[in-house]
Amino acid sequence: MNGSDPGATLRARIEAAEIAVMPGVYDALSGMLAEGAGFETVFTSGFSISATQLGKPDLGLLTMSENLRQIRSIVPSLSVPLVADLDTGYGNALNVRRTIEEAMDAGVAGGILEDQQWPKRCGHMEEKSVIDADDHARRIRAAADVRAERDGDFVIIGRTDAREPHGLEEAVRRGHIYADAGADVVFVEAPRSRAELEAVAEEFDVPTFANMIEGGQTPYLPASELDAIGFDIVVYPLSGLFAATRALQETYAALAADGTAGAAETVDFEAFEAAIGAEAFRERERRYAEQSDGG
Repeated sequence: MNGSDPGATLRARIEAAEIAVMPGVYDALSGMLAEGAGFETVFTSGFSISATQLGKPDLGLLTMSENLRQIRSIVPSLSVPLVADLDTGYGNALNVRRTIEEAMDAGVAGGILEDQQWPKRCGHMEEKSVIDADDHARRIRAAADVRAERDGDFVIIGRTDAREPHGLEEAVRRGHIYADAGADVVFVEAPRSRAELEAVAEEFDVPTFANMIEGGQTPYLPASELDAIGFDIVVYPLSGLFAATRALQETYAALAADGTAGAAETVDFEAFEAAIGAEAFRERERRYAEQSDGG
């Protein structure tokens, strides 16, 4: 995203009357398609980047450098803010400082910092463990210090995964600690029921964040319903990835069986070029060619 501070743009969107809806993207093309569909913000998940860049599950195998390298390739293709899953910040408070510095340098508008024990795992998996809440609060403060030193508007999303190992009460307690430490948004991962979602939304004075995963542990609700419950942000981090996976499976199966992909539903060449804005590049090419011809 170019131009104004992406963090300031993101803050304005979060403070708007309607819930901020963020689809998950994992490369420049998916980011462009999401923006083209009308979304005002997008989200990258470690799950998707680990899957698409490493071919591995979300079990703490993705490193900071791998995650940020992919994020850097996405941001320039967008004109809307990007929120990044920054896992645990990849270490202690000093490591978190570097992670936030690099994310801000990449043009990221905001980022999630979670309190899982490393190696972390997808928030909707079982057998998670969390670090001491005070230790994670120090990481949140480190992120807030970087933001203050740079006089930026980077949005810090404090996430707790304590619901699964310790229950909702402990997760809520941690959310308050992280908000006090400097988190702008509280993210209680994987509530198990609508009642738990309602409890989370009602508990905090700061904005709250919901995570909707197809087949996950949390009831899968539309954005309008989460808005009515009281959430300020909702992400659908894996919808695009899961749809793309199904489309690729069907296309490759048709190609293997029939020798062509004719049986699969795809865009054609012209539609794909329109999706990536190829004509704008041709226009630039023509402009430079005319300048060359004219001396």
